Amino acid sequence: MKILIVEDEQPAAEKLERYLQRYDSDFEVLDILKSVETSVDWFQKNPTSADLVFMDIQLLDGKSFDIFKRTEVKAPIIFTTAFDEYALEAFKVNSVAYLLKPYSFEDLSQAINKTKSLSKANTDPAILSILSKISETEKVYKNRFMVKIGDHIKTIPVESIKLFFAEGRNGYIVTSEGRKLIIDYNLEQLEEILDPALFQRVNRSFILHIDSIKDVIVYSNSRLKVIPDQTIDREIIISREKVPQFKSWIDGN
Repeated sequence: MKILIVEDEQPAAEKLERYLQRYDSDFEVLDILKSVETSVDWFQKNPTSADLVFMDIQLLDGKSFDIFKRTEVKAPIIFTTAFDEYALEAFKVNSVAYLLKPYSFEDLSQAINKTKSLSKANTDPAILSILSKISETEKVYKNRFMVKIGDHIKTIPVESIKLFFAEGRNGYIVTSEGRKLIIDYNLEQLEEILDPALFQRVNRSFILHIDSIKDVIVYSNSRLKVIPDQTIDREIIISREKVPQFKSWIDGN
C-alpha cells in the first residue's frame, strides 16, 4: 500500500511511520508534506498515486480542509489531530477514520482495518446512505456577538462587522461605524464559527469580511497588502504562502 503523510510536526510523522512499518513492512510512504500549499501541488501532480492518506488538520499555513477546496483528493483519508471538534467536517470529505492524538498502535491498526473493509464494500447502501446524510449536513455559523460597552451589554450582528483582529491576548471587532470592541474569542475560535464565504483569516492577526476590502496592492516579495475601508493603525500584509488561498476567496471559490 502506498501512503502519503500530511503532517507538520516531525516527531508525529516519524511516530506514524514507525507504526505503519510495524503494521505492514511492505507499506511505502510516498512523501511527508507539511503545508496546504505543498499538499495541493502534490495532489495535482500525483492524483492517483496514494492508496491512503494520513492527514493532520492544523498545518503550517492553514487547515488541511483548505486542500479539498483547491484540488481533488481521490484517496481515502485518515485524519490525525489533537482536536475533536473537526470530526463532522472531516467526514464531509473522503475521510474513513478520525484519530485523536496521542493515538496508539492499536488505534492506528483499527483505522487501517476499517479502511480495508470499506474499500471492499464501497457500494454498501447503508454506508453510502450515512455518508450522504453527513455530507448534506449544513453548518450553522454565528450571526451575532455579545459585547460590553461601559455598563451595557449589546449584541453586534455579523453584518455590521468589518473585521476581527488580535492584539495581545485579546480579540476585537471593528464595526461598520468604525467602533473597536473587545470580544471573548480568539482568532482560532472565530475561524470555526464564522461563515468562510464571508470571512477569511488573512494572517496571524486579522480576519476580514469580504465587503471590508477597499483595495489590494501587490507588495514586496510576492506578498499582498490589503487596505480595509475602516481606518486601523496597522498594515494588513498577506504572506506569499497565503496569497493563492486569498485570491481564491475573493474570486468566490
